[in-house]
Amino acid sequence: QVQLVESGGGLVQPGGSLRLSCAASGSIPKNNVMGWYRQAPGKQRDLVALITSDGRTNYADSVKGRFTISRDSAKNTVFLQMNNLKPEDTAVYYCSANWRNVVNWPVNYWGQGTQVTVSS
Repeated sequence: QVQLVESGGGLVQPGGSLRLSCAASGSIPKNNVMGWYRQAPGKQRDLVALITSDGRTNYADSVKGRFTISRDSAKNTVFLQMNNLKPEDTAVYYCSANWRNVVNWPVNYWGQGTQVTVSS
């Protein structure tokens, strides 16, 4: 069984920074994509950033230049460094892990989420 545990959320003032971490445990193949999504109250869950096992990244336009995703593949841990935070970044942030199984079906796991609140 795969588990994803997020940490690092909290309350920060506009312009501030936070660093989220997600530690994955269990049977995870080497070729995977890990990432961060977020969901604000009353809105759908949206992509924030993804990173492949070989380090390729993809960002939502709204966070480009402010957020940086990185990973420690040896420890199956992914990070999200968030700088210059804005009130509109307030949301529950979810870690995800994705891969294809032996019959090429998609496999997806989610963490429990961590609250990020940007407010003065």
